[in-house]
Amino acid sequence: MIDWIKGVFSSPAVLSAVKVTFLMAVSSTMISAMIGIAAGLWLQNHDFFGKRVVIRINRTLMGVPPVVIGLLVYLLTMRGGPLGPLSLLFTVKGMVLAQVLIITPIISGMVFSYAESAVPAIRAFARTMGANKKQTNRLILSEMRNELYFCIIAGFGRSISEVGSVMLVGGNIKGHTRTMTTMISLLKSQGIYSEGIGLGLVLLAIAFVLQTLGDHLRKEQLRDENY
Repeated sequence: MIDWIKGVFSSPAVLSAVKVTFLMAVSSTMISAMIGIAAGLWLQNHDFFGKRVVIRINRTLMGVPPVVIGLLVYLLTMRGGPLGPLSLLFTVKGMVLAQVLIITPIISGMVFSYAESAVPAIRAFARTMGANKKQTNRLILSEMRNELYFCIIAGFGRSISEVGSVMLVGGNIKGHTRTMTTMISLLKSQGIYSEGIGLGLVLLAIAFVLQTLGDHLRKEQLRDENY
């Protein structure tokens, strides 16, 4: 078993796919988290004409097929597209752009849903304590830290498991834009199952670690509430 694992991950192609996957997923998640958290909290805290429409559009984008986003980004970044001069097509940066468009609505929608139920009470408490705007915002982030973590993890999980959009935008180029999921798809079509299983196990291990961290945070929150 150990020799099999060493054999799988001694392949430069596999190591490159793992590296590209993490670079893409971490970068896109960080960008989407900053935009999505800010947008979700802002949307909860502001009333304006058309707010319900904006919320419906966001919820629609949460379920949009990734391949549609991939096609859109492909058309934007192709040589004759609006972003063609930036040379983003068939690069990791282009894949990050596609992932940001996919997971930002997910994070912002989840943050908005959590904020709708939690933030009014937090703001009311902050007002009674005489907190200013900066202190109130800091308290909101502190009280919602576990919920924000789950939102970010949901976005990261979506990004790291994506196939369709990264295939269209990245082109699945060996050593450059090939990710774990696109490599698994390629290996399956070639009948090379050992490396595909190894990469699948890595994805399962990542999911297990994230779930373990989530359980730990949930236990910490319950412990704090009991005190």
